[in-house]
Amino acid sequence: MTRIAADWIAAPPTRAVTDAMAAAGHEIYFVGGCVRNALLGQPVSDIDLATNAAPKETLAAAQAAGLRAVPTGIDHGTVTLVADGHPFEVTTFRRDVETDGRRAVVVFSERLEDDAARRDFTMNALYATPDGTVIDPVGGLADLAAGRLRFIGDADGRIAEDYLRILRFFRFHAWYADPANGMDGEALAACARGADGLGRLSAERVGHEMRKLLAAPDPAPSVAAMARTGILARVLPGADPAMLAPLVDLEDRFDVAADPIRRLAALGGEDPAARLRLSRAEARRLSQLRAALGSDETPAALGYRYGPDTAMDIALLRAALSGQPLAADTTAEISRGARSPCPVGAVDLMPGLAGAALGDALARIEGRWIRSDFRASRDELLHKL
Repeated sequence: MTRIAADWIAAPPTRAVTDAMAAAGHEIYFVGGCVRNALLGQPVSDIDLATNAAPKETLAAAQAAGLRAVPTGIDHGTVTLVADGHPFEVTTFRRDVETDGRRAVVVFSERLEDDAARRDFTMNALYATPDGTVIDPVGGLADLAAGRLRFIGDADGRIAEDYLRILRFFRFHAWYADPANGMDGEALAACARGADGLGRLSAERVGHEMRKLLAAPDPAPSVAAMARTGILARVLPGADPAMLAPLVDLEDRFDVAADPIRRLAALGGEDPAARLRLSRAEARRLSQLRAALGSDETPAALGYRYGPDTAMDIALLRAALSGQPLAADTTAEISRGARSPCPVGAVDLMPGLAGAALGDALARIEGRWIRSDFRASRDELLHKL
């Protein structure tokens, strides 16, 4: 018998929810990511639960226990119970009766097995009782222990239910699979066969999955597999994964945190902001990084122009593109440039200059300041002007 020992299981808010459902005579189980991550010893952010209670019964149980209940997705069986300010999604066991590749028509069930059968991967169909005892209806424990990502049942059928599962396959492989196992060949073939369905997904859903994939510790093998099967070209035409593995290696060497936008800049591609529905801030940052890729400015100059974080992004991307090693003092040089404000500002040139002439003069002074390696004095810069 496998049992989870985790602080969040015994936490008072969690107990309040499970006790409320049990007191009303209903089965209640932790399910999905919280169980998977607890077994892997990884952080748990969201605690989802599944129950044999119908949504109205969940609402009644919450009311009897004095818990706030929010019918967030009641038509699909989901009620959010709030205990001590902590939200818990409680969803009735379901089974699909109709799917169109984007959404499903479901009916409620009283059987945990029905609920497990409609999920995507075996490692995501693990349940746990309120005391942490794990229930494994589809063989997910063995797959999780082996680092093996496997669809539940027929891979083509699972994908046809929701084509987003193609991208989820690559995302979960990057996060949870053991690279030594390689990818499940049949699952990969099924993803390739279902690739036409990706065009039916919204840009928001595709972008959400791609961000999560690119945030993985090392997404390069998964993205390379996407490219080999033609899936990357469907999601992001023109993207090339060649720079991604070198970039991840450089990030590790310089202890730089994973960042989806930096990695997206390495992939390139046509109009990623629209295809992945990036926010305005993300789109601006991506454009800035891609535009600076051709720059030959020193790390110190990059630090001065862009600040330490963006400068390091650019330095890493340039090194990944060129295949040249990044100097050991890159971080220190970037920091030095970021701490070197130009001693001449607009106020020093007014009222003699204004408008475009003022901007041009400031740009020339700034260029001289950078070329002097941040050593020229204020008088020297003004004198040259």
